Amino acid sequence: MTMSPPLRKFALTVHVTTTVGWLGAVVVFLALAIVGLTSQDAQTVRGAYLVMEPAARFVLVPLAFASLLTGLVQSLGTTWGLFRHYWVLFKLLITVFATILLLIYMETFSLMARVAGDPSANLGAVRNLSPVVHAVLALLVLLIATVLAVYKPRGMTSYGWRKQNERRSESQP
Repeated sequence: MTMSPPLRKFALTVHVTTTVGWLGAVVVFLALAIVGLTSQDAQTVRGAYLVMEPAARFVLVPLAFASLLTGLVQSLGTTWGLFRHYWVLFKLLITVFATILLLIYMETFSLMARVAGDPSANLGAVRNLSPVVHAVLALLVLLIATVLAVYKPRGMTSYGWRKQNERRSESQP
């Protein structure tokens, strides 16, 4: 099933918006992680780690799922298909992988927020490079997905070749 042009443009707009939102949220998260790691002020450090958990839960996770869902709608509702082109398949795998890692890392965010919220806790327990590293890696992965979407490298899967040959043979008398 192929979407009508107005519906396709709407779906593409929603997909681009959610994906760019996810990318922007990761940049903000990276900034919070850097502040939490480098600030000399204990209240600022606590605040940064306290904000990370709800930012991840209410911004990163919903945008990750929205990007995944709208990407599926885009691929299934257009001629690109979900399994016809390697770039679409790689984008899907990247998005699923990043979303799963984010969900796994949510427990770490919760733990860091609990420790940061305890005024008697040693901030050394939360102050580490892990959030910075994860945010940088997430940023790189999302940028790779963006490059794939913009450049659409050639290369069809065997399924894509089979479908293309079926369409050609059906259209010939």
